[in-house]
Amino acid sequence: MIQYLLLTLCLRAVTATPIDSRVVGGEEASPHSWPWQASLQFAYDFDPDFFQHMCAGSLLSPNWVLTASHCIVDVPGRFAVVLGEHDLYKKGNEYLRHVKTIITHPEFNPFALQNGNDIALLRLAEPAYATPDVKIANLAEPGSILPKGYPCYVTGWGLTQPFGLPSPTLQEANLPIVDYATCASPSWWGGSVTQNMICAGGDGMSGGCQGDSGGPLNCMDDNGVWRVHGIVSFGPGSCIVPHYPTVFTRVSAYNDWIAKTMQENGGV
Repeated sequence: MIQYLLLTLCLRAVTATPIDSRVVGGEEASPHSWPWQASLQFAYDFDPDFFQHMCAGSLLSPNWVLTASHCIVDVPGRFAVVLGEHDLYKKGNEYLRHVKTIITHPEFNPFALQNGNDIALLRLAEPAYATPDVKIANLAEPGSILPKGYPCYVTGWGLTQPFGLPSPTLQEANLPIVDYATCASPSWWGGSVTQNMICAGGDGMSGGCQGDSGGPLNCMDDNGVWRVHGIVSFGPGSCIVPHYPTVFTRVSAYNDWIAKTMQENGGV
């Protein structure tokens, strides 16, 4: 069985010059074309004023960001969310919000990622505000399941090639949906995926990579509305391997948990 890898960026500063390449098999996104995309950033306790990109997320409301549980479980330190970001190395109109509360799914097990439930909610210490570069995400409809081949996009600031460097600019890659029956077959991910997950990609050319965790799988519905259908969870150790697509938490399986959790913890 091929080793799978949490797609969280290692917690160390990147000082090398960025290479001119893409999110694996993708390209640089048009600035602010995914305005609900958030950068989840981390600061060590000994340097609380210096935050660096670690994972990603989606803005659900002025007070809440959706991300992956594995991004924050057992990681000491402080978290913040940067909204309206495009280039991590350049100052623009982005702004930072500290994280007040972290709520991971009660059935998430970091030692058994194949069990699923890799989903978390972050309550911001101060509300976010809308700008031309910051908007609220539309979530997938409850219970919705996309058909095989449906075109979606993964977006993030993760590595642009396996074992390479993260991208300073937001990248996007077109990942067609892989149906559950195929993804759960023995020659694909097998028993490592559940029906509460989405597989996308798997052509060995494009996919999510370390640093993209927690970010959205964006899919346009029949009315031309972009909806967040997935949360980047895990993938193969080298990020792109044929028949081992990027695996996402299926948002449409957790709409009730999301709504209930937000309502019970301060409201939307």
